[in-house]
Amino acid sequence: MTAPALPDLPAQHRHLTDLGLALPDLPAGLSGDLLVVHPRLLPVQELVPHLRRGEQPGFVVTDLTDLAEFGPSPGVEVPEADLYAVRVPERGDEYAHLSPDEVDPQIRARGRDLMTVAEGVCWALQAPSVIERNHCFMTTGSRRPKASGKGLDARVPALWISNGTGRDGWARKDAPKLGWCWAGNRHTWLGIASVGGRS
Repeated sequence: MTAPALPDLPAQHRHLTDLGLALPDLPAGLSGDLLVVHPRLLPVQELVPHLRRGEQPGFVVTDLTDLAEFGPSPGVEVPEADLYAVRVPERGDEYAHLSPDEVDPQIRARGRDLMTVAEGVCWALQAPSVIERNHCFMTTGSRRPKASGKGLDARVPALWISNGTGRDGWARKDAPKLGWCWAGNRHTWLGIASVGGRS
């Protein structure tokens, strides 16, 4: 997939404020391809309803009530700023036949980093077509530590399109959806997203 063209950072900032998000001014000198809202400023669950596919708003699946407990994966360093930028986001379609456990080391070996769920949602806010039926993505840069403090919860956040089945409900058919997948499972329709860097 060729990544959708993104407007410049000031235009992205205007788009987010036009959605009604209360943001600080764009930091002077900030450079990159995608503007990201840090979850400490606006939790991801507050951003997701602003996603759109046609007239359908985005939603978080009902069994991801602990989304706020997902932080940067081990080794992922996110800037300590309310607004920051990432470079060269990729959906990772080439990894769709592999699991996160298999792919994460490959992404890092390429000199790239794992995309967080906040980065993935911000990307879809600016470029809705990045969530495409049968070509969606996982955000392995966000993981939840186990309650014991030893190891990681096996779930990985992911963005895809609802079929309107099960607990989603028919009214949400074709809506952008933030759900989760197992880190050891393979899904032919979910890539594993990454970024070229952060600033």
